[in-house]
Amino acid sequence: MGPFFKLNKEIIFKTINTDIDYDHLFSTMLSKHLYSNLLELLRFVTLVLVISIEAYFIAQTRKFVFHFIILLLIILLYYILIKLYDLSRPSTVYLVDFSCFKPPSFCRVPFSTFLENASKIEGFDSESIAFMSKILSSSGQSNETYLPPALHYIPPKTHQQESIKEAKMVLFPVMEDLLSKTKLSPPDIDILIVNCTGFCPSPSLSSIIINKYSMRSDIRSYNLSGMGCSASVIAIELAQNLLKTHKNSYAVVLSTEILSTGWYSGHEKPKLLLNCLFRMGSAAILLSNKKETKNTSKYKLFCTVRTQRAFEDKAYLSAIREEDSNGKLGVTLNRDLLQVAGEILRTNITILGSKILPFSEKLWHGVSVVRKKFAHKDQEINYNYYVPNFKTVVQHFCLPTSGRPLIREIAKGLKLSERDIEPALMTLHRFGNQSSSSLWYELCYMEAKERVKKGDRVWQLGMGTGPKCNSVLWECLRPIVGESSISPWADCVHQYPITAINQGV
Repeated sequence: MGPFFKLNKEIIFKTINTDIDYDHLFSTMLSKHLYSNLLELLRFVTLVLVISIEAYFIAQTRKFVFHFIILLLIILLYYILIKLYDLSRPSTVYLVDFSCFKPPSFCRVPFSTFLENASKIEGFDSESIAFMSKILSSSGQSNETYLPPALHYIPPKTHQQESIKEAKMVLFPVMEDLLSKTKLSPPDIDILIVNCTGFCPSPSLSSIIINKYSMRSDIRSYNLSGMGCSASVIAIELAQNLLKTHKNSYAVVLSTEILSTGWYSGHEKPKLLLNCLFRMGSAAILLSNKKETKNTSKYKLFCTVRTQRAFEDKAYLSAIREEDSNGKLGVTLNRDLLQVAGEILRTNITILGSKILPFSEKLWHGVSVVRKKFAHKDQEINYNYYVPNFKTVVQHFCLPTSGRPLIREIAKGLKLSERDIEPALMTLHRFGNQSSSSLWYELCYMEAKERVKKGDRVWQLGMGTGPKCNSVLWECLRPIVGESSISPWADCVHQYPITAINQGV
């Protein structure tokens, strides 16, 4: 989802201050938190009470052996129940390592080359070229981004075989790099998930990977399509759920977008946006629930949150793939898109906040909700809820690279600093919007800068068509060092951050 139309300053987070559903959602999350704490307190008080009674009887009678045995049995039973509870809990999911694809230099497309080639394509008129030029110059991208070889031709090659070539070009190298990093062989992989929104061939992309690497016959493979820019986070949650039931397993997630199949050569401006904004990229992520991987893994999965608004017609139609008046296929991005994005983002961060924020932040927000309800009508219009400070529990943020304006609006709503949004802005500048894999280039940027420390938490926020918003929170298990020389940022990380980009120039 993108910066595709001029932003109203309050369009993303204005619903935080006006929507009654937010009050209900907050009260629900607060009650759940209080209930959970009360239940734990009750269990503890009950244990203390029983032990105290038995201790009293032991002290008051000479026949204390019987009471002493009962006391030991109670304590033993308590610890057995605790142990059974721990065994019933799902095993921890670890992020062992991940890799990001660095496109070859011959795929680089400066703005001038893009516009020159576009001017020679029969489907575009001068107005279309001028519009794409304006979008490129305001997108936050640099001249260093990449397009697949199929889109370097005049006219672009958009047929099936070229898209399959592109898929192999972006998926095979990143898969091999991940296997090399982790010293894993293809037969070791138990679960494979491939996500790509716009391209869904038969056999599937997951089958192409299995065929290429001769994986096991019993591997559990999945292919996600049509899930938008948040598909990578959805794939992580799917892997988490699968690892809950399949013990001692490895899961690989491959995340990409095939651009050749999504090229639009018509005149409708809402469909021309994707030509300008999306660029090559892919990521491969290795997850595991094996206990022995804890010592070598980079992160452990802390929590995930998924929200969507496909049930609402306006939201459902805000971004949709359809034919134009001349029968040319493209993705239409409507003017309601940013408002819808704000609504679904608000819901997602509210639910996430109920899971991770300290009680003090929830309490302050609860007080602001109550004050809002009892505020005078004249004051109510200008009254804002207290926005919880997520930086009390999260140290690093991977935001959607859908455009500089949207990044800044999200940062304003979450009260993030320039340093917090630097990974998103720099990833957009260097690699463009790589759809669902962009979040991993941002994490790669932070690792290359050696900013992620042991114990830090990283929030990956994905927003995609559907529409949907998904969050995944990671906790760092060890210091991340030495990554700058083996990442796609290796040849340029020393040049970043670019001050002009941070200042929004």
